[in-house]
Amino acid sequence: MAETLQDLGDYAASKLGSAITGMTLQFGELTLEAEAAEIIRVLSFLRDDETCGFICFIDICGVDYPDREQRFDVVYHLLAPYKNRRIRVKVRTDEETAVPSVISVFPAANWFEREAFDLYGILFSGHPDLRRILTDYGFAGHPLRKDFPLTGYVEVRWDDQAKRVVYEPVKLTQEFRAFDYLSPWEGPDYLLPGDEKAKP
Repeated sequence: MAETLQDLGDYAASKLGSAITGMTLQFGELTLEAEAAEIIRVLSFLRDDETCGFICFIDICGVDYPDREQRFDVVYHLLAPYKNRRIRVKVRTDEETAVPSVISVFPAANWFEREAFDLYGILFSGHPDLRRILTDYGFAGHPLRKDFPLTGYVEVRWDDQAKRVVYEPVKLTQEFRAFDYLSPWEGPDYLLPGDEKAKP
C-alpha cells in the first residue's frame, strides 16, 4: 500500500509541477503540500484524473501555528472510493491572504470553509457567503486560534429582568483549581481523605 501511495504522490507531483511544493508519506497516509493560489487546479486534477479518482470530498480543517509567518494550514481531505485511497492536501496562508474557495470543484466545501473562517479567521476568496456559522454574529475573535483566551471575551446569558439576551465581560465565579493530575494509587505524597484510617 505504501508503494502505491508513493507512486500516486509521484504521479500527481509530475502532472501538477510547481503547484506541488512537497509530499510526505507517514503512517500509511499521503500528504501533498500545494501552493494556495493553485488549490483549485490541484483539487480538480485529483478529482478528474482517472489514476487519482478522488471524487469524494471529506473535510476541510484549519491548523494554527502562531510562531510561523504563514500561521495557518488549510487541510483538505479527499477519498477515492473506487480505489479505497485517501489523500490530504495542505496549503499555507496568513491572516490577511485569502485562499481561493474550492466550492466550484466540491460544492460541499461551502460550510467547511465557513467553519474555518469562523473558528480560525482563514479567508476564502470567491466564497458566496463567507460569514460565521458556529459562533454568534457579534462574537469577537476566532476561538480555535492558539492565542485566543481560554475564558473568551464575553459571556452570553438571559436576563430575566430585561427579558432579553445580554452580553457581559467574562467573570470567573470560581478560582481555577490546582490539580496535580496524579493517580490516587500511584503518586501523591499526601494523605487523601479517608486514607488516614488505612494501615501502612
